Amino acid sequence: MAVDVDTRTCNVYHACMAARSRDSVERSPSSDSEMTYSRFFQLFPDNRACLDYLRDRFYPAGSDCPKCGRATKFHAIKGRSAYGCQYCGHQVYPTAGTIFHKSTTSMQLWFYAIYLMSSTRCGISAKQLGREIGVTYKTAHRIFKLVRSLLQDDGDPLSGDVEVDETAYGGKPRARELRERTGNVRKTHRQTVLGMVERGGRVRTVLIPDRGGATIKGQMREHILPSSMIFTDEWPLYRGTDREWSGHRRIQHKQRVYVDGDTHTQTIEGFFGLVKTGIRGVYHSVSTRYLQDYLNEYAFRYNLRNSSRPIFWAILARVQKDALPAA
Repeated sequence: MAVDVDTRTCNVYHACMAARSRDSVERSPSSDSEMTYSRFFQLFPDNRACLDYLRDRFYPAGSDCPKCGRATKFHAIKGRSAYGCQYCGHQVYPTAGTIFHKSTTSMQLWFYAIYLMSSTRCGISAKQLGREIGVTYKTAHRIFKLVRSLLQDDGDPLSGDVEVDETAYGGKPRARELRERTGNVRKTHRQTVLGMVERGGRVRTVLIPDRGGATIKGQMREHILPSSMIFTDEWPLYRGTDREWSGHRRIQHKQRVYVDGDTHTQTIEGFFGLVKTGIRGVYHSVSTRYLQDYLNEYAFRYNLRNSSRPIFWAILARVQKDALPAA
């Protein structure tokens, strides 16, 4: 009896596929995600598992007891978020001095909020988080505010080929606004964001008070090494950049030229587009009081775009003791 070739090929294909139950929520071998919903709850099934993670971070087995000074193991104390020394009974609190300090919200909810925040490309709003984990908007906003306080880029200055550009948050400034001057500073009623990005590397964004040359050049000196090659548009305030950095190339946007060989500012403009689209789609509007925190979040996610390590772990790794930000 002849066997249809297409049927035979289909049978071989299905035989090669790994058997998978429709009831399984485990990560598929073909998935590129290492931190899935099911994996999260395997690692952190309850509040104690989250506390154990922090205990292992700050008081690992064999660390010295702050009171008796002996190398010890800290054991969980039932009904409390404390751990006691096996010798003298001295109690330590893994959450003390961290962003979780004195929080009445479950640690599992804190960790799940970080998971949700790290699992999306454009973020999640506090209103949506409140619905997801069953807390008030005020609590969700406070969680996000404290988590974002960990995401500021305090690493080494940028180097190599660095693109620099500025953008107005809240719309492009009108010509009349740009003509208004106080001394040598251009005034605008819209917040200005200065962006600096290494080609193929990190990005850094700073909320600046004005579009004056002194302000922008000051930020460039702080965040970019003098050995870098700078790429900007033709705006006059960038004149003289080549005197402080190894070189300066400009693209003439007013002449409708956007790429000339390797001279362009497409990388930083693409990042600005990602930020504006994300804020418009997820948050709709952000107060200028918190805008820098949101910029830090987008920059943090962008800087880890090629990392093999899930962003969830990168955020948790930034949790430190005795570094509690102002509420």
